[in-house]
Amino acid sequence: MTADPFNLPSTALPGRGLDPAEVLDRLREAKAGDRDWRGGKVFSLVYSAGEDHHRLLEDALALYASENGLNVLAFPSIGYLQHDLVRMTASLLGADDAASGGAVDGFVTSGGTESLLQAVLTARDDARDRRGIDRPEVVLATSAHAAFDKAAHYFDVDLVRVPVGPDFRADVDAMAAAVTDRTALLVGSAPSYPQGVVDPIADLAALALDRGLLLHVDACMGGFLLPFLERLGRFDTPFDFRVPGVTSMSADLHKYGYAAKGASVILYRTAELKRRQVFLTTNWLGGLYASTGVAGTRPAGPIAAAWASLMHLGADGLLELTGTAHDAARRLRAGIESHPELALRGDPPATVFAFGAADPTAPGAPDIFAVGDLLAARGWYLDRQSPPDSLHVTVHAGHAATVDGLVADLDEVLAQVLEDGQRAQDRSTDYGAPGAG
Repeated sequence: MTADPFNLPSTALPGRGLDPAEVLDRLREAKAGDRDWRGGKVFSLVYSAGEDHHRLLEDALALYASENGLNVLAFPSIGYLQHDLVRMTASLLGADDAASGGAVDGFVTSGGTESLLQAVLTARDDARDRRGIDRPEVVLATSAHAAFDKAAHYFDVDLVRVPVGPDFRADVDAMAAAVTDRTALLVGSAPSYPQGVVDPIADLAALALDRGLLLHVDACMGGFLLPFLERLGRFDTPFDFRVPGVTSMSADLHKYGYAAKGASVILYRTAELKRRQVFLTTNWLGGLYASTGVAGTRPAGPIAAAWASLMHLGADGLLELTGTAHDAARRLRAGIESHPELALRGDPPATVFAFGAADPTAPGAPDIFAVGDLLAARGWYLDRQSPPDSLHVTVHAGHAATVDGLVADLDEVLAQVLEDGQRAQDRSTDYGAPGAG
């Protein structure tokens, strides 16, 4: 049995079921080729608060392994857990501030992609119903998440991507120039995934208010990170519902909330916008059907695990994890910046960033993908992205024990690439891949 997603095996349904022990053995065999994120060398996709915390998540997942999140009348505890998650997230993101208007509310989703899909769908329906725009537009920077392209594809919305400024942040003037009579939604990132910089949210919000537009702040990365960096005195730029003009936000619980995959929250400033996300129909023989998200049947395990994570860690635990992750990111950043041949992309304030050749066109500039290949040979996993060619890292608290080893290996492999002039043959930059869930 192989787990290679590019050469999937064809495993026949057995005539007679296998013994549970054999089934688990086969799963362990399939998993053997996966990256060992527990070893602290994977700087993408997984966020770790330690083995004890993972065991708690596994227990919570198991407790709700079979319940269906579609119907909270049958399973009222799921509704209770979701309500708590939404309220805790809203409070963290400025809902208790007077500027929020006091009506911030929302829903739990399956992840950041679904949260962004819902933000676009809500904006589309708002533009159609309130402004009579049949095919609305969304204006956003080229750094905004790829899920917005998926949303535009799914929901017949036109996406207008605007180049970022030299600091890789959204260019507000360029976005203003791109606004038309069909624009329904502006997007800002806090921070953006590719370079980890925070867009000028206050300026985007002022633009949205001036033009009568909605503004979604994609804080999937930063929703459970930036508020705690602010409490630590390491970030001081308002980006949430404290800023008038921000009409919706997304924040992933399974990132820096250290929850299990997949759980996210989408929030709306007003009850009217929130209602637009709810789907209702009686147009079948089954009676009233209602759903708050893309899926009907919804796994309850991730909801329970997210609740367990926040309740176990609490504000103090999240503050400590944020400080630990940020300290590790600072050490990695210092190691990168100690090499004049390398540079970060922009000035990321948090724990996610990208780096590459300071001047890729300069004679003798290092090929950052060759650097990545040599790091991979030593067991490190960093995403590759372009343009410009960069290695991308997401630093979490679990990297505190390993980041210095990454810096040491980076020193050695960079010296090797500079000496040999190596270039990577594979130039691919796949983040999601065929066969991936």
